[in-house]
Amino acid sequence: MSDLRKLIIDGQEIEVDGAMTLIQACEEAGIEVPRFCYHERLSIAGNCRMCLVEVVGGPPKPAASCAMQVRDMRPGRNGEPPEIKTNSPMVKKAREGVMEFLLINHPLDCPICDQGGECDLQDQAMAYGVDFSRFREPKRASTDLDLGPLVETHMTRCISCTRCVRFTTEVAGITQMGQTGRGEDAEITSYLNSTLDSNMQGNIIDLCPVGALVSKPYAFTARPWELTKTETIDVMDALGSSIRVDTKGREVMRILPRNHDGVNEEWISDKTRFVWDGLRRQRLDRPYVRTDGKLKPATWGEALAKASEAIKGASKLAGIVGDLAPVEAAYSLKQLVEGQGGVVECRTDGAKLPAGNRSGYVGTASIEDIDSAEMILLIGTNPREEAPVLNARIRKAWAAGAKVARIGTPVDLTFPVIELGTGREALAKLSKMDHSDKEGVAGVMIIGQGALNEADGAAVLGTAMQTAAAGSSKFMVLHTAAGRVGAMDVDATNERGMDAVSEADVIYNLGADEVEIGEGAFVIYQGSHGDRGAHRADVILPAAAYTEEQGLFVNTEGRPQLALRAGFAPGDAKENWAILRALSAEIGATQPWNSIAQLRQALVADVPHLARIDEVPENEWAPLDAADMGDADFRYPVKDHWLTNPIARASEVMAELSKNSKMRAQAPMAAE
Repeated sequence: MSDLRKLIIDGQEIEVDGAMTLIQACEEAGIEVPRFCYHERLSIAGNCRMCLVEVVGGPPKPAASCAMQVRDMRPGRNGEPPEIKTNSPMVKKAREGVMEFLLINHPLDCPICDQGGECDLQDQAMAYGVDFSRFREPKRASTDLDLGPLVETHMTRCISCTRCVRFTTEVAGITQMGQTGRGEDAEITSYLNSTLDSNMQGNIIDLCPVGALVSKPYAFTARPWELTKTETIDVMDALGSSIRVDTKGREVMRILPRNHDGVNEEWISDKTRFVWDGLRRQRLDRPYVRTDGKLKPATWGEALAKASEAIKGASKLAGIVGDLAPVEAAYSLKQLVEGQGGVVECRTDGAKLPAGNRSGYVGTASIEDIDSAEMILLIGTNPREEAPVLNARIRKAWAAGAKVARIGTPVDLTFPVIELGTGREALAKLSKMDHSDKEGVAGVMIIGQGALNEADGAAVLGTAMQTAAAGSSKFMVLHTAAGRVGAMDVDATNERGMDAVSEADVIYNLGADEVEIGEGAFVIYQGSHGDRGAHRADVILPAAAYTEEQGLFVNTEGRPQLALRAGFAPGDAKENWAILRALSAEIGATQPWNSIAQLRQALVADVPHLARIDEVPENEWAPLDAADMGDADFRYPVKDHWLTNPIARASEVMAELSKNSKMRAQAPMAAE
């Protein structure tokens, strides 16, 4: 039940929920209150004192608007609504005083500080500070911390807002950061000088209101006003986080999160944030053709002619869709290969996802359903590795009181989990239980690819869907590949799966670098990086990466999202759909579109829900039949979180993180 209260802010009367803080009420009224420590997604600390406001008729001193609720305000003497002022002389004097104290020990680093140009302290010192300092004593200095290869620290700049401590503890679920000492000896530090063990730690760079925590790989490379900013979608996992790609000329300089309450709130994983150096290395920038057993550079005409000749002469043709392929490319490949009598397949890891049944390969739950869930069941998935931001969302639900249970091998998810068993036996046992007591309990069942990519994956999926239906629980399939749901939507599948591909004598590989292709087949590889797929290829057609072309991606909850071009592909590399269009003309089966807009029109005519960008379509619930499963444990699909795709494998930062995580796993636990 909402508890609406009237409030007068700077002479303007508004009605807001009594549970709101004064700073939130001011935002509702369109009035900006300066702040450093307050953040709407973190707990309230109330320690920077920048958000002071005057409570009319209250005590003769300003109040911190982030730590006072509307319902704590007293009405006026004659029953009029309580009143606050955000621009009175008392507030102005208080803010100037707070700013003067903040700047007492802050160094004059602005010319060399990476935060320059987007620094909250700079902006607010200009708006609310004074133009002189009364401080003559020496400034305090702090030693810098080593938090690892991602976050660079300059702790002398720290203003002790504690946002980083609250984020790592509450959202990331690690307890390595804290504040020690009191008064001028107070400083943010890490426990026993340890580095941060989290794949969400980069978010503290965005949260830091000053230049105390900055990005180590990005340090000293660019200024914010030199960068071109493009709002797009991430493809490092299947969550489809909203991101902003900042480019300088043709180079991607950094990747930042965008706010999207329905998907990633305002967090992104470290892999998403720091993978950009992989976009520069190991790139395919010209076509190659294998002659006399060696790959030799070729022109586009030669490469397309060779590919066309192979496709025309194929007795069995197959196309495979990689994990990072946009929907348009998967649709074009399906049209081209099936038009030549071949088969296509996107379930390259052997996942038994049912073609045509969206509730079986997407489910019925949205990511936002996790927030209000009372029971969450994880089957064969390790979300901390497969989708770190989703894991943080599950942790948020757990912190709000939800119970989280798991069927799968125990791993640390940053929150306590009720263990129901490690494999199929536990799922079979759960499916036979009476779930009538769960009626009315908001539940979400999340099944991972580890449960679906074995031989009995269809039986596991059917059993899980029947169990979800019996417990009136919402159902979600957590994918590991950003392009998989979109490829399933355009039905880039065949009845025999990867078995049909293994029998083909010509294989068109659209960026599938995680697949072993046996000897004998002629392989045409279209992709962005010189990874495993390119090494096995007979013809290489260089393509754009996800930041270099427009493309649709459908995330794990079935939400179509539009990725936009931030830069151009290097050398002679072309957009994915354009390569397939050119090849179709070479074969003599020209595709009926000449632009991506025309291609999208054909795509939407076939799959109408792809036109509804950023909406989650409701899927008709069609549970599969439960069948006999094996009795083995579920194996998690992600072996190394940092090296799951060709862009990540080309990145030096990802290689270092992978090495560090392996060393951490082998480290002796006791004082040996």
